[in-house]
Amino acid sequence: MTLIGWAQIALVLACVIAAAMPLGRFIAQVSAGERTFLHPVLGPLERMIYAAAGVDPNRGQGWKAYTLSMLAFSAVGFASLYAILRLQGVLPFNPQGFSGMAPYLAFNTAVSFVTNTNWQAYSGESAASYLSQMAGLTVHNFVSAATGIALALALSRAFAAGGLKNLGNFWADLVRMTLYVLLPLALIVGLAFVAMGMPQTLGAYVEAQTLEGGTQVIARGPVAFQVAIKHLGTNGGGFFGVNALHPFEGPSALATALQTWSHIVIPFALCLTFGAIVGNRRQGWVLFAVMMGFLVAATAIVYAAEAAGNPLHLAGGVDPALGNMEGKDVRFGHALVALFTAATTGASCGAVNAMFDSFTPLGGMVPLFLMQLGEVLPGGVGSGLYGILVFALLAVFIAGLMVGRTPEFLGKKIQAREIKLAMLAVLVLPATILGFTAVSVVLPMAVTSIQDAGPHGLSEVLYAYSSGAGNNGSAFGGLTADTPWFDTTIGLAMLLGRFAYVVPMMAIAGSLAAKVKVPESAGTFPTHTPLFAGLLAGVILIVGGLQFLPSLALGPLAEHFAMLAGKTF
Repeated sequence: MTLIGWAQIALVLACVIAAAMPLGRFIAQVSAGERTFLHPVLGPLERMIYAAAGVDPNRGQGWKAYTLSMLAFSAVGFASLYAILRLQGVLPFNPQGFSGMAPYLAFNTAVSFVTNTNWQAYSGESAASYLSQMAGLTVHNFVSAATGIALALALSRAFAAGGLKNLGNFWADLVRMTLYVLLPLALIVGLAFVAMGMPQTLGAYVEAQTLEGGTQVIARGPVAFQVAIKHLGTNGGGFFGVNALHPFEGPSALATALQTWSHIVIPFALCLTFGAIVGNRRQGWVLFAVMMGFLVAATAIVYAAEAAGNPLHLAGGVDPALGNMEGKDVRFGHALVALFTAATTGASCGAVNAMFDSFTPLGGMVPLFLMQLGEVLPGGVGSGLYGILVFALLAVFIAGLMVGRTPEFLGKKIQAREIKLAMLAVLVLPATILGFTAVSVVLPMAVTSIQDAGPHGLSEVLYAYSSGAGNNGSAFGGLTADTPWFDTTIGLAMLLGRFAYVVPMMAIAGSLAAKVKVPESAGTFPTHTPLFAGLLAGVILIVGGLQFLPSLALGPLAEHFAMLAGKTF
């Protein structure tokens, strides 16, 4: 590790903090329907969309209507995207002549992009037409991200006042977050990427003459703006199979720094949006601090592990000053790779600028563990905020048990119904991840897809289902995932990770919204202090992490100690 490396990390995070403050306030304004500087331009378009869809943005919805609207929208989105992927061979904007995707792969991909997971069991440049990339995948990069923000706003409103009968209007939240937040940011970041050298064209792939006298097909296409929204929306699905390692998708260290900024700025900003909505900005800063603390700690662990190198490589004569550069690009170096890795898996983004399969065991365990904690550090756009708020409810409940008082959070009493629903949501991840992993490591038709033996092979399968259920979308590598078994089961894991979590969370929102706010008293446990931040961090680690400790012990931890003993598998 070097001082220059830490300076790079600090600079990117400082830019995130600087942008998150005004962005958080802006999102709060937009969510409340207040007029902003963008309304003269986008206001007429917003009203036109409402008129065409027959939506009254001022008509509130209870938690059931809000949730059903979200589910119906997601179902229609899945059906339309599945049709595009299956029929892309006969649809326009397909200069490569790609045929339609196979049924299992199309199912997996459609579920992936609708749930904001963006897991790809294929290489984008060799399987998806321009129409599929633009009208299918990029559209869902916007609307699946806007859906997550809308759900977070609905839960935030539940804490804002007492006796609420509605949580806002899903359709209005969806349109506003897309128009006023995601679209302008994607336009700015996309133009920046074009200036940095990313292609943005509808021209066909080109054939180049190699120095050896052969030919090579160079893929290109509408890359820059898809990359922009894939990061801003914590989507992660890349235009190219190797993602940000591709020279067109990750052309420079500056580009990878901007990508890192892009996929964590909105999750951090939403913490401050929460503080603005509930009328107590310190509440938002507590969530912000917990997320940032975990992100910095995770970055430090990855940085230290990869900079130290692999003892087996060092024993073979590799220069120790290089660290573990396998699977990485010298353009980025260990520092930006470590930050990108922690940010993309902590933020439910799934983009990668290095191959995790080549990391040291401890370096590879960090992204795996961040996903298993529930994708709340800082989590996806929207999903990170409502995920950490579920943990906050558990934290105040545990604090209430310690002192023998009915727990309260922002004036709302937390009772058995909310805790049961919270635990139901929290248990979705371990049940899905560990259940599918257990079957896959013994089922003959699944075992044949595992590249490596021993603990590393277990990590490959565990990572795939953690990525799917956590709606992350990154891949550990080494696993042949484009098979009927993995396409189907990872697709089911994505559905459970998104919707089996969201429904109980929205039920919590409905329950809390109806409750009367009680004033603070001398016995109220303050939730805007460093003490609560520490308690929340502990609950996330204990409740979220201990569920996966045995599997981590059998996978990356076992591989780490075997590596120290000089053993390979």
